[in-house]
Amino acid sequence: MKAKSVVKDSGAKRSTAKRAKQSAAVQRRRSRTQPATKSFPVVGIGASAGGYEAFTKFLEKLPEDSGMAFVLVQHLDPKHESKLTELLSRITRLPVTEVQQAVTVQPDHVYVIPPNKNLVIAGGSLKLVPRRMTDMPPMPIDFFLRSLAEDQRQNAIGVIFSGNGSDGTLGLEAIKGSDGITFAQDPKTAKVTGMPESAIASGCVDFVLPPDQIARELAKLPHHPYIASPPPEKGTEAAKPSQPLAKIYSLLRAARGVDFAPYKQSTLNRRILRRMVVHRTEKLEEYVRFLHTHPAEVEALFDDILIAVTRFFRDPKSFRVLMKKVFPALIKDRSRELPIRVWVPGCSSGEEAYSIAMGLAEFLGNRATHYPIQIFGTDISEIAIAKARAGVYRANIAQDVSPERLRRFFTPVEEGYRIAKAIRDLCVFARQNLGADPPFSKMDLLSCQNVLIYFGPELQKRVIPVFHYALQPNGFLLLGPAEGIGGFSDLFTQVDKKQRLYVKTSPLAQPEVAFSAKVFDEQTPALTAAPPATPQPLLPNIEKTADQVLLHHYRPSGVVIDSKMQVLQFRGYTASYLEHAPGVASLNLLKMVRDDLVVPLRTAISKGLKDHRPVHKEIAWKKTKDQKRHLKLEVIPFKTPPAKEPFLLVLFEEGRLLEAPGVNTARPGRTRAGKERRSAEELDVRFLHEELESARESFQAAVEEQEATNEELKSANEEAQSSNEELQSTNEELETAKEEMQSTNEELATVNEELRNANQAANRVNNDLLNLLASIQIPVVMVDNNLTVRRFTPAAQKFFNLIPTDVGRSLNDIKMNFDVTGLEEMIKEVLDTLHIKESQTRDRSGHWYSLRIRPYRTKDNKIDGAVLALFDIHEFKRGIEEISETMWEPVLALDSELRVAKVNEAFYEKFRVTPEETEGQYIYDLGNGQWNIPRLRSLLEEVLPEKARIKDFAVEHDFPKLGPRKMLVSARRLDMDESKQEMILLAFRDVTAEKTGG
Repeated sequence: MKAKSVVKDSGAKRSTAKRAKQSAAVQRRRSRTQPATKSFPVVGIGASAGGYEAFTKFLEKLPEDSGMAFVLVQHLDPKHESKLTELLSRITRLPVTEVQQAVTVQPDHVYVIPPNKNLVIAGGSLKLVPRRMTDMPPMPIDFFLRSLAEDQRQNAIGVIFSGNGSDGTLGLEAIKGSDGITFAQDPKTAKVTGMPESAIASGCVDFVLPPDQIARELAKLPHHPYIASPPPEKGTEAAKPSQPLAKIYSLLRAARGVDFAPYKQSTLNRRILRRMVVHRTEKLEEYVRFLHTHPAEVEALFDDILIAVTRFFRDPKSFRVLMKKVFPALIKDRSRELPIRVWVPGCSSGEEAYSIAMGLAEFLGNRATHYPIQIFGTDISEIAIAKARAGVYRANIAQDVSPERLRRFFTPVEEGYRIAKAIRDLCVFARQNLGADPPFSKMDLLSCQNVLIYFGPELQKRVIPVFHYALQPNGFLLLGPAEGIGGFSDLFTQVDKKQRLYVKTSPLAQPEVAFSAKVFDEQTPALTAAPPATPQPLLPNIEKTADQVLLHHYRPSGVVIDSKMQVLQFRGYTASYLEHAPGVASLNLLKMVRDDLVVPLRTAISKGLKDHRPVHKEIAWKKTKDQKRHLKLEVIPFKTPPAKEPFLLVLFEEGRLLEAPGVNTARPGRTRAGKERRSAEELDVRFLHEELESARESFQAAVEEQEATNEELKSANEEAQSSNEELQSTNEELETAKEEMQSTNEELATVNEELRNANQAANRVNNDLLNLLASIQIPVVMVDNNLTVRRFTPAAQKFFNLIPTDVGRSLNDIKMNFDVTGLEEMIKEVLDTLHIKESQTRDRSGHWYSLRIRPYRTKDNKIDGAVLALFDIHEFKRGIEEISETMWEPVLALDSELRVAKVNEAFYEKFRVTPEETEGQYIYDLGNGQWNIPRLRSLLEEVLPEKARIKDFAVEHDFPKLGPRKMLVSARRLDMDESKQEMILLAFRDVTAEKTGG
C-alpha cells in the first residue's frame, strides 16, 4: 500500500510496511489470474455486538486471492476512535483499511467503516456520508447494503453477523431483489442473535452458516457461471427460451398456474441462475432434474422470481407529483358521494399502496372524511399479499418514513410498526395475475411503478390497453422512471415526462383487451433431433414389441376417473359399457355407463373411495337382449403426486355366458320345446336373483352412506347452532361497541373542536408576540436552560452579533459586540437563584449599557431559560460623572444591589483609597466596614423602593488612615428614562472640625 493512501494508518510503521508487501503480493497474484477490467463481487458484511469474534473466524478462513472485495460495517461508538482496523489487520494478510474519503474498491481488500459515519458505494467507489441527527437509532448496515444492491446488482453479496436489533434485514432484501446472494450467521454460533434471526425470519437469506463456513462458501462463488459469466443484460433478449428454460417454465405453470414465458428473459435467467448458486448447481439441465425431484424447489423458485425491491415512499419525486398534480385534480368539483378509487398492481408487500393512502390523508387533511377512499393493491405473490394484509413492518422503516409519519400513521408493536387502522381500512389487497386475470374498473389513479420492466414486449403491449380499460375518463396512470406506454400514445397524454405520469384522454377509443388466462399459445418446444443411436442387441427390441402386443390384446377395458367421477382417460374398448347420453356433453362416468351398471358401479366406487383399497365385484349382466353374461367390475384407487385428490382405475372384464342346467340335451318335439322354455325361465330367475342381490348390496351401501351423511349433518347442525350463538353474542358486543364508539366519536369531535380553538388562540398569541418583538427597540435575547438561542428582537442583532440562522446555536459560540465577563456564570446564577441580575458593560466604541438578566418563566411558572436585555445608560453615566466631578465633597453612586458604580476624585482623596478597592464593591465592605451600620442599611434599602431620602445621617467611626471622624451622609434616588435603572447618589460631609470647635 502506498503511503498516500486515503485510509488511516492502523498500526506501527513496521506492521504497515509488512502489510504493504503482502498487499503487493496479493495484487500480483490477482493480476495473473484476472483481467484488470473484469467486474468482481463486492461483499458487504454487517455486525454489531459480537461482530469482532465473527469477523475473526471469517477472515481466518478467507483465502487471500478470492477476487472479491470486502466492506465491514460494524456498529461503533460515535464518540471514540475505532481500533477495529488495527485488530483485524493482525488476523489476515489481506490489506485492512479504514475509509476516510472516497476510495475505489479493489479486489482482495478489506475496507472498514469509521465511527459516526454512513458508508455508501457508487460507481464502484466507497464514499462517506454524514449521519442525520434523529431520535431513531442509526442503521448504517441497511444504509450501505441498499447502496451496494443498487450499484453492484448481481455482483452484490450481503452477510449479516452477530448483533442486536434488525439492522441489515432491509439491506439483504434489497440485495436479493437485485439478484445478489445473501448470507446470515447461524444464530447458534452468534454471540447476539437479534440481527441474524431478523434477517432469517424475513425469508431473504440464501445461506445460514457459521462465519468460517460462510468464508468457504464465498470462496466457491467466483467459479460459478452466475458470477464468472453473468447472464446478458438489456438489449440481448432471446427470441425464444431454450429447451431447459422451457421445461422450467412448464413446471412453474403446472405448479402455480403462471406462465412466465412472456416475462423478460434476462431477468428470469438471472433469478434461475441465482437459485442454481444456492443449490451449488452449475448446469441448467442438472437444475431441471433437481426441480423434477424436489417440488418444494419449484415453489422456492416461483417466490424468488417474484421478489421485488420496494419501500415506503420509494420515489419521493413521484409522490410530490401526486401531491401537486394528481390529488388536486381528483377532488376538483368532485361529489362527496363519489369514492376516490386507486389501483396499485404489483403492490408487493403493500408499501406503495399504504404510501399513497398516507399521501392522500396528508393532502386531504381535515377533508379526509369528506371523500370515500378505495385503494386496491394486487400482486401475483400470495406471500406478499399476506404480508400486505397484515400491515406489520420492521423498525428499519424509520429510514424511509419520517418521524412525523411514524407517529401519525403507525402504531409501535413488538415486531416493529403496524399500519394505523385508519390507513389499513382504506386498502384492499388481493392476489391477481396482471397478464391474465380481469382488471378492476372505474379507477381514478393507477400506479404501476417498476412492474412493466419485468414484462417482455408482447406482455407490455397487452397490459397497457388493460390499464386504459381500467381507468375513468381523465384518470391518471403513473409508471416507473424506466417505463413507458410504448406505441399507445393515442390512448394517453403525458402530463409529466420526467416522472412518467399520463392521463387517459381517449374515452371513446376501445382497444382490444383480452382477459382470458389463455392469451398466450402454449406451444411445446420441439425436441432437437437425437444423435444417431448406436446399434443395440436385437433381443430387447423383440421383448419390448412382444410386451406391447400382449398389452394390446389382453388388457381389460376401463377408464381413469377422479374423485368427482369425471373420466380422465379411456383405456381399451369401452363401447359395450359406455355411451354418450343425448343432450349436453358430459364425461361423468355415471351418466355415460349403461343403466344396468349404474347401481353396482356407484357402490364399488364409493367403497373404494371410503376404504382406499381395490374393490372386486362380479354381477350378472345382460349384454344383449338374448345374451346374459358374468361381468367383473374392479375399482382400484391410486394417487399421483403432486395431486392431493385420489384417482380411480375402473376395469370391465366380461365372463362366461349364463346358462340354465341341462340346456345341452337335445330332444325333438314338444319335450324339447318345453325344456327350452323352462331353461329360459330358470335363466331369467337366476339373472333376476343376481340383480336383486346386487340391488340389495347397493341399497345397503346407500343406507350406510345416508347414515354417515346424517351424522355429519347432525354435527354440522350443532356447529352451526354453536356458531349462531357465538355470532349473536358477538353481535351484541358489536352493538355495545358501536354505541361506545359513537359516544367516543362525539367526545373526540368536542375535543377536536377545543383543540382547533386552542390552536387558533395559540396562533394569535404567536402572531402578537412576533409583532411585539419586532416593534420593541430594546435588544432582547431569549435562551433556554442550555444557553441555546431561542428568539431575539431585531435590535439585538447588532449588539449580540446575531443573524436569523443563529437560532438553535449556543450563546457561547457567538462573539458579541460588547465586553462582558462571566456571562455564562451570570445566566446560570439567575437560573439557580431565580433573581434578576444586572451588570454594566460597554461596546467597542465605549458606549455604556446595562445588561439585565431575568428568568424565563412559562405559563405554569416553570423556569425554561433566561431573558437578556440591554439598556442604554450612556447619558446616565455621563450625568453621574458630571455630577461627581463638579462636587467638592466625596460622592458615591450605588446600583440597585448597593454596589459602588461611580466614585469622584474627592472620595478617593478624602478616604485615601484606590479605584480597585472601591468600584464594584458593596458599600458595606468598604474600608473596615465603617458603613455597615444597621440603621444606615435600613435607610439605604428604603431609598429605591420607597423613593426615600437620607439627610445628614451622622456616622462616627475610626476610619483607616484618617483616624476618628464624624461624617454626615446624605442619599437620594436617581432614575434613568430608557432603562428604568435605579441608582443611589451618596454624599459625605466631614463635620469633625465643627464638632471639635463646638
